[in-house]
Amino acid sequence: MTLPFDGAISTFFAEGAPDDVRKAIQEGGKKDILSDSFPYDSRMDREDYEGTIGALQMELVKLQADVKATGKRVVVVFEGRDAAGKGGTIKRFRENLNPRVAKVVALSKPSDREAGEWYFQRYVKHLPTAGEITLFDRSWYNRGVVEKVFGFCEDAQREAFFRQLPEFEDMLVDEGIHLVKLWLNVGRAEQLRRFLSREKDPLKQWKLSWIDVEGLNRWDGYTQAIGETFDRSHRPRTPWTVVRSDDKRRARIAALRAVLSGIEYAGKDGNVACTPDDWICGGPDIWDA
Repeated sequence: MTLPFDGAISTFFAEGAPDDVRKAIQEGGKKDILSDSFPYDSRMDREDYEGTIGALQMELVKLQADVKATGKRVVVVFEGRDAAGKGGTIKRFRENLNPRVAKVVALSKPSDREAGEWYFQRYVKHLPTAGEITLFDRSWYNRGVVEKVFGFCEDAQREAFFRQLPEFEDMLVDEGIHLVKLWLNVGRAEQLRRFLSREKDPLKQWKLSWIDVEGLNRWDGYTQAIGETFDRSHRPRTPWTVVRSDDKRRARIAALRAVLSGIEYAGKDGNVACTPDDWICGGPDIWDA
């Protein structure tokens, strides 16, 4: 079988990965958590997960009905390291909702025209109108992290982004938009294990990109950029919610609860839409670099 990028991920595992990362992957079982600092040793039981996620999706349907009836506007920003599980979490948000009410925005590389616009302009075009939910699969925070790590923007452009960011997000909140910012974080060994799995799976190879491959050697650069982004954009009015996602099942439940527990809607069941597990979900203080 031909591997994408000439097997660059397997090569990194064999030749470039830190010894402790390689050892954790080699010795870890399929259900084992590879990060020593993660508060659970193994993945959440499937039966418990499916029962909980099903109940939470019922709450999302209630939220959707309330948003449509009342004209609420909801924006959820999904950010995180590569392979942290953003796509799978978004899928669990969306799979039982009406795509006319809840839409996913995943923007590709800016066109020449977009590159000449005000940086936030192309995101503004996708903000929800009354009665809509918008889920951003990556967002304006590209400039804070990915563009910095890969040199896709100048330092002056990034400084302008951080200078304008608080006012931009304040305007969203002032307009009545309910804004939730989720950061899904994954440990280095688990990230590489997921990349290796994708590399060997023909049905998932499309998920891999040049950015993923090159990013393997830029872990420390990402860490520095992420930390700075949290320092400059985590504010009481527009806080970050960090979800440690080494266990995808627990992470999906925590992400759904982080959104549902923070907004009022008709028929809300507080026992289901409750505060997420604070062992893996909280502010940037729980972020594990």
